[in-house]
Amino acid sequence: MKSKPPENPFEAAREAARRRALRALKRAKKVAAQTGVELSEWEDEFLGSVSERVETYGRAFADPDKGAMGAPLSAMQGQKLKEISAKAKGQPLKPRWGRRKPVGGA
Repeated sequence: MKSKPPENPFEAAREAARRRALRALKRAKKVAAQTGVELSEWEDEFLGSVSERVETYGRAFADPDKGAMGAPLSAMQGQKLKEISAKAKGQPLKPRWGRRKPVGGA
């Protein structure tokens, strides 16, 4: 039996984004535990507090200047989550800022 479509498609998209963020947070913690990578105290607290806020409020930030209205994580929270996930997987961290390498010759 199919479930009825959501009343508001924006609410459905917001709920899907919330679920994706929670899965990404749990996955980062799980991969770190499986690979034996030691997360710092700050990283562990960050994952826990952000997932708690997303579960409680549907998003982890209140200031609309820090991210999109329907997004569960702010831009910097998403960046930190990517960095923690890369660390857990043992991948090298990409520099956030700095000069890019020239495309062509010298």
